[in-house]
Amino acid sequence: MLTSLRKQFRDWLDRSLFQLRDAEVGEVLLTQRRVFIVPSRPGLAFAVMLILLFLCSINYNLSLGFGLTFLLAACAVIDMHLTFRNLAYLSLTAGKVAAVFAGEDAVFELHLTNRRKHARYAIWLGFIGRGLPAIERATDVPAHSASHLTLALTTTHRGWQPAPRIRLRTRFPLGLLRAWSYWQPDSRALVYPQPEASTSTPPLPLAPIEKSDGSGVAGHQDFAGIRTYQSGDSLKHLAWRQIARLDTEIDAKLITKQFEGGAASDLSIDFDALPDDMALEAKLSRMTRWILEAEARQLPYAFRLGDNIHAAALGPAHQRTCLRALALYQGAP
Repeated sequence: MLTSLRKQFRDWLDRSLFQLRDAEVGEVLLTQRRVFIVPSRPGLAFAVMLILLFLCSINYNLSLGFGLTFLLAACAVIDMHLTFRNLAYLSLTAGKVAAVFAGEDAVFELHLTNRRKHARYAIWLGFIGRGLPAIERATDVPAHSASHLTLALTTTHRGWQPAPRIRLRTRFPLGLLRAWSYWQPDSRALVYPQPEASTSTPPLPLAPIEKSDGSGVAGHQDFAGIRTYQSGDSLKHLAWRQIARLDTEIDAKLITKQFEGGAASDLSIDFDALPDDMALEAKLSRMTRWILEAEARQLPYAFRLGDNIHAAALGPAHQRTCLRALALYQGAP
């Protein structure tokens, strides 16, 4: 009961005092109510020094002591205004996030726009949250301009990875005070399953295509043209005549012959064809490895995972579609 009340009070305090919000769509403006400022440790020491100077000036009736005390206090007040202004009315926008594999870093793009006539200096940005590394990046935002930076977050599991809450802070110009604000960007990264280690992955599930009489089709019957040599192509199919005509200094590359008339094998990456005793994540990791290997070897592959059924194809669009289905799969193991 006490823990629940404490949590409710903390949530209310975060939302009412520190303006912590859910994911904010579009451009976010840091208004005055969203910027907080307190003395830093050097600032507290500076305040203690001012008090001592003031007391000594009173005790010894030092006119110059009063003048120095008030001058330093005025500098501190000006520093407070400049530190607060360095963050206030800064516009924030989340950028694109590329998909990654589990275990890699998801890179979040952040855009800071300054529509005021004064430049912003030494603004530090970093993710905050339990278990997150305390890594921050600094940036300057010129007047009537924008600044772009990225923050990386190591992923641990597949699926959508939302961006953690971001803290912006600054101590510019003197470091006597610290101003900060919070921002929860509406940004997330798609995390694909981690590919199975190539050393433990079995060969691609190639099934021979047979004719009605049971004889296999070689897939090298009719000449269809030439293309750039790719890793795994047979050296017997190199187009030596075309290679001899190339200028070796300008366009030195190998060319191979391409044939039609059937394929030597039919590649299907099917979730149901995997062993029943394999764990769900192990199955998805193996399918991920097979997709990457098929793309690297330029082998068209069909894909089947629950309701996601795709005919044999090849290319970046087909690869992204299949990997996305693996990343978001929620079926039973």
